[in-house]
Amino acid sequence: MIPRYSRPEMVAIWEPATKFRIWYEIEAHACDAMADLGVIPRENAEAVWKANDVEFDVARIDEIEAVTKHDVIAFLTHLAEHVGSEEARFVHQGMTSSDVLDTCLNVQLVRAADILLADLDRVLAALKTRAYEHKDTLRVGRSHGIHAEPTTMGLTFARFYAEMDRNKTRMQAARAEIATGAISGAVGTFANIDPRVEEHVCAQLGLEPEPISTQVIPRDRHAAFFATLGVIASSIENIAVEIRHMQRTEVLEGAEFFSMGQKGSSAMPHKKNPVLTENLTGLARLVRMAVVPAMENVALWHERDISHSSVERMIGPDATITLNFALNRLAGVVEKMLIFPENMLENMNKFPGLVMSQRVLLALTQAGVSREDAYAMVQRNALKVWEERLDFQELLLADAEVVAALGEDAIREKFDMGYHTKHVDTIFKRVFGEA
Repeated sequence: MIPRYSRPEMVAIWEPATKFRIWYEIEAHACDAMADLGVIPRENAEAVWKANDVEFDVARIDEIEAVTKHDVIAFLTHLAEHVGSEEARFVHQGMTSSDVLDTCLNVQLVRAADILLADLDRVLAALKTRAYEHKDTLRVGRSHGIHAEPTTMGLTFARFYAEMDRNKTRMQAARAEIATGAISGAVGTFANIDPRVEEHVCAQLGLEPEPISTQVIPRDRHAAFFATLGVIASSIENIAVEIRHMQRTEVLEGAEFFSMGQKGSSAMPHKKNPVLTENLTGLARLVRMAVVPAMENVALWHERDISHSSVERMIGPDATITLNFALNRLAGVVEKMLIFPENMLENMNKFPGLVMSQRVLLALTQAGVSREDAYAMVQRNALKVWEERLDFQELLLADAEVVAALGEDAIREKFDMGYHTKHVDTIFKRVFGEA
């Protein structure tokens, strides 16, 4: 991933040096287990740990791989250069390359998941803070982009909080599903290695033994993991699109923070563009781009092939690094976001009183008017508000048929904004679990 959209902690997980370190730990722990079982001499296992403080030479491994055309063999050759050929002769005994590659990949994905879970916590904290801050801040709700009925800005933030909270649950499940390792040898039968070696290695690395592997860990696990990343990315875009709509000039109910010295356009000095949330929409597309290839990786030939390998070398780093960046960018946007309550009320009153049409409709039906007649009575007045920007309440008060059905006081009572916010506390309790 390019540095522009990368954060150091996540990038470090995918560095070659990190990968080789994990490979080394897998091999060293396997040697320990085999020594405990009496399969190899204890002194050979201990000799492998002499490389514990070694910083593996990535360039040297690449140099060896240029000859061997095999990355794991290149690493094992380099390890023997540090440990000694005789001491290292039992390294990788009974194992196959996928034991190292797949177990390492899952360690990396687990570590990435832990970072992403912390990122989600930051996003959730920001959304919760803004939800309570604007719990009672009125704004018009929109369906199809058109004014519908009143809601609050706090409910908007609470809705996004609930969505991201579900995503946290999904991420926790994806982490658990991917946290398996396999040290089962060629075609996964343990013919040349004791299953207890796998159990030991997995315990040391914080993984669970894969119940049944072939020569690879089943890729449905990885498909579920990357699908979860895709869902989280879509939720990021959902929030970003809402903020982008709010920042439109003719709406301006909320906006990204515009810092001192920031420029919005090279041509128009007046511009304040929603560049961060537009960027988040683009980043979400990149994360979702990994989902279909991960799904297609599930179907492999017989006990293994490597059609999945090139895909995972790319989508593993790119998807996790991009999502890590996007979650932190989103958190920053929400934390610093500007909110304009006055504009919200002004927008709601662009068509005075029109958002109360359903309440009048229901009142008419409760007063004995048929739904069809009630709808016609309300709509004929509502359309005048659309076309002439007249006051909906005044039109209803001037409509003899409506007044006859409801009375003037009852009509006026239907324009109380508090009617639409009376259950906000109930919704907040459902979302946040607090009084």
